[in-house]
Amino acid sequence: MSELPSIAVIGRGLIGSAAARHLANEGLAPALIGPTEPVDKLSHRGVFASHYDEGRITRKNATDRYWAEASIASIKRYAEIEVASGITFFSPVGALTAGAEDGDFLGETRAVAKVLSVSHQDLKGKTLTHTFPDLTLPDGWSALWEPGESGHISPRRLVAAQSKLAEAAGATLLDVAVTGLDETSTGVQVHTGAGVQVFDQVLVAAGGMTDHVLGRPLSYRVCGRTVALFEVSELEATRLAYLPSLVMGTPERHYLLPPIRYPDGKVYMKLGGDPDDILLTSPDEIGDWFRTGGRAEVRDDLGARFRALFPGVTSTSVKMDACMTTWTNDLRPEIARLSDRVSVASAGNGAGAKCSDELGRRGAALIANELGKGR
Repeated sequence: MSELPSIAVIGRGLIGSAAARHLANEGLAPALIGPTEPVDKLSHRGVFASHYDEGRITRKNATDRYWAEASIASIKRYAEIEVASGITFFSPVGALTAGAEDGDFLGETRAVAKVLSVSHQDLKGKTLTHTFPDLTLPDGWSALWEPGESGHISPRRLVAAQSKLAEAAGATLLDVAVTGLDETSTGVQVHTGAGVQVFDQVLVAAGGMTDHVLGRPLSYRVCGRTVALFEVSELEATRLAYLPSLVMGTPERHYLLPPIRYPDGKVYMKLGGDPDDILLTSPDEIGDWFRTGGRAEVRDDLGARFRALFPGVTSTSVKMDACMTTWTNDLRPEIARLSDRVSVASAGNGAGAKCSDELGRRGAALIANELGKGR
């Protein structure tokens, strides 16, 4: 019996953990390498990732067919992952895509929905107001409502579910940070804080850290983002439980999550959408950004937008948090073989969370197909 090739998946986030599960299901026993979430971000001096959150929108509709198809494929496997892992991460509260009735954002979304036969309801005028009476959208806006198989996911819990299933299928989880790679004719040396390990194949899925792990010139635009969390009472959260996730066709592409319970026990509605980019070009800049906790001026702008969207909703407190997004020039994830031994599956372009299982599957397929294990 021949020995299995040694495989490393670098990055224990959404795409990396998914890739490790898919590789393990092919019997390839990868090592999933990367640190877990820091206990205290303000004092943490190591690596950060962007999945440290309880709410990310998941939906089938999109302005771009690529992302719609990747979302549909991922959503189709949510139930399987939840049942097999025993970890729930998907809240099927529905999703609303809203924008100016005569604008490109809504027009492009409708076109993709038609091509892919995405089930939805087109809400306009009084119908929209009657369906979501607490939500006040700008004049002249309409919305596409996906009432089922959409809503939001907990990125933390999805990573936990993927990691649990990967480990159960034969993967090894290594809680160390990767500092660099050296490819030789006999393998890839993976440098970590715990030493050097050599692997036959490596898949880098390190998000905003991918360029730095690969040691190549910057090819991604990594941007610091600020989100605002609006605390609502238990009574208000119950009253607003009918609300779906919301994506808006503003220039900033604002988005909103309905009431979600966070690890501190409180219930928050999350609003995001930055007016400009904070470019993060080094690991030190990424770390410094996360330790700031976000920008107060963006939090305050989001606060004004929240009050305009929900004039009848009382928020008992507001806090902010720092996140980051990773962009490519063509607004597609980088899923490619870089050499005979090194592959990459990274860059969610602001849409990676909901699509992560499919993006991870495609990354895993690069290695599985190379080794003759692909389905």
